[in-house]
Amino acid sequence: MDEPKKLRRSTSNKMVAGVCAGIAQYFNLDPTIIRILYVLMVFFAGFGILLYLILWIVIPNDVQ
Repeated sequence: MDEPKKLRRSTSNKMVAGVCAGIAQYFNLDPTIIRILYVLMVFFAGFGILLYLILWIVIPNDVQ
């Protein structure tokens, strides 16, 4: 039986803290897509930096 997916920050494919790569891995997407969406959210929504910092604190690292 497969283990349930868990949201984890990536330690192998990270730019800053691995949040975007971890989200992309969880949803089985390319990390570049998540990073582009994040940058757009920072510029247009304005709350992206705060959201990233919160996710950085809340989401644990993946252990490898």
